[in-house]
Amino acid sequence: MKHATYDKYPEVRIAGWENQAWSGWQAIQQALKTRLADAGKTVVVIDCYPGVRLEELREQLIDKLGPALLINAEAARLSENHLHDLLAQNLTDDRVFGVLSCHQLDEFFCPDRLDALRHEVDQAQGLVVVYGPGAALVHEGDILVYADLARWEIQQRFRTGELGNWGASNESEDVLRRYKRAFFIEWRVFDRHKTPLLKRADFLLDTNAADSPAMVSGEALRHGLQQTTQQPFRVVPFFDPGVWGGQWMKDKFDLDPAKPNYAWCFDCVPEENSLLLRFGDVRIEIPSQDLVLLYPRPLLGEKVHSRFGAEFPIRFDFLDTVGGQNLSFQVHPLTEYIQQHFGMHYTQDESYYMLEAEPGAEVYLGTRTGIDPQEMLDDLASAQRGEKAFDDEKFVNRFPARKHDHFLIPAGTVHCSGSGAMVLEISATPYIFTFKLWDWGRLGLDGLPRPVHLEHGAQVIDWQRDTAWVTEHLVNHFEPVADGDGWREERTGLHEREFIETRRHWFSKPVVHHTRGGVNVLNLVEGSEALVDSPTDAFEPFIVHYAETFIIPAAVGEYRISPYGSAAGQQLATMKAWVRG
Repeated sequence: MKHATYDKYPEVRIAGWENQAWSGWQAIQQALKTRLADAGKTVVVIDCYPGVRLEELREQLIDKLGPALLINAEAARLSENHLHDLLAQNLTDDRVFGVLSCHQLDEFFCPDRLDALRHEVDQAQGLVVVYGPGAALVHEGDILVYADLARWEIQQRFRTGELGNWGASNESEDVLRRYKRAFFIEWRVFDRHKTPLLKRADFLLDTNAADSPAMVSGEALRHGLQQTTQQPFRVVPFFDPGVWGGQWMKDKFDLDPAKPNYAWCFDCVPEENSLLLRFGDVRIEIPSQDLVLLYPRPLLGEKVHSRFGAEFPIRFDFLDTVGGQNLSFQVHPLTEYIQQHFGMHYTQDESYYMLEAEPGAEVYLGTRTGIDPQEMLDDLASAQRGEKAFDDEKFVNRFPARKHDHFLIPAGTVHCSGSGAMVLEISATPYIFTFKLWDWGRLGLDGLPRPVHLEHGAQVIDWQRDTAWVTEHLVNHFEPVADGDGWREERTGLHEREFIETRRHWFSKPVVHHTRGGVNVLNLVEGSEALVDSPTDAFEPFIVHYAETFIIPAAVGEYRISPYGSAAGQQLATMKAWVRG
């Protein structure tokens, strides 16, 4: 059955603010000119996320406003060499891993040059426009516009060679190194900078599509985000090919058939995904992280916010090896290792829930009982040097993988999915921290060897996770919890070392859930479609389709999920995750 009902562009419709959003440069110009009419001396600040096309912004908007004084805030930025020296400890020499930055944006600017720009603004008359990343460091703005950009779009611009890192002329540098600098430094610093700006911005400018901008008033944006925390919603999934990628998502989600495969889908990773807000005829795309940064408490709940801050700690994504190859053989760092080496305060515990599995599909999980750890490490090192293939049959357990199986993978457990599987990966969010131990001798799609981090992995493998331990603790731990008319609930994990609780609900009739003060993330793992509604009509009914991941903010409280449409009378299933109290 082809499930082409999967919505690749889910939107949150915001009612009552239709006249507060504009699309196209001409409408945006007019909206700002209306605001500027008869204003006397006015300072317009257009602060930007790194990667915004400043030339397009200047030519299509700023020049049309006719400023008496125009200042690019980047004139006060430190030189490329100065920035490199400042950031060297965070950048490291590694191709993939850096250290999370605690810098503030003003550290990247020359104080004397900032003061000189501020003096120019003070002395000017008429309309003054200050623009560029860090523009609000020059002046707080009589009118503040924030030009935003989704991280996935930034990555596409990295890949085409259009974009280097902020303050660096490195458009031709290895994409992984540019991504590393963005992940560990730029996005952290600019998220800190933009959060207070978004709380007071007069306008948000969506710059994701070239020559096709959209803008919304700050008041309407904040109202829209607040509304989003009171209802179920989805973020915008993105799909990516990979050397091991499969064909299942291409068929089931009606993706571009010209692509060779699809390996990943980030179906719920708010730090990376976009959020689409619909204001009448205007669609605004923002990083979904903006919602987390501005309204973490109603979204996450008090306990989750107190523990994680403005970070969304649960990740749902897809790994497709149907018609593809094995994932890389890998391990994730222990908590103390990720804290001490990378500055992250929690690690990537995870699990594999099997949405689909072909006959013969397997999951590699844990080491075989009785092996010599050093012998396995030596064998991996020989494989990495190209001397031989890693003898996985000798050292690693393989478990048959069937539809609806659930494999738990606490950090420190060696693992990978074999070919022929469609995995719903439920995990903690810091997904970049994967130590590849062996990649089956493959090159990446870029023709380069894929990074292997055996030296890191050797430090974190838990050798007690052997055949007997893994079988007892990590494979298909389904426990009945509750049942009612037409439904039953099962606890499926995760392991006690993991902070995420997961439950599976089978249902042919409505079943009531409750957030209990913490954010819930769910996926419809069986059945064509379901209806999510409020027993008290607190939010508009929300339809989800097979394999779609959706978020229930903590503030929602009670909600109900029912078979819907073509699924009426059928048995459906959801997988639900939340942070344990």
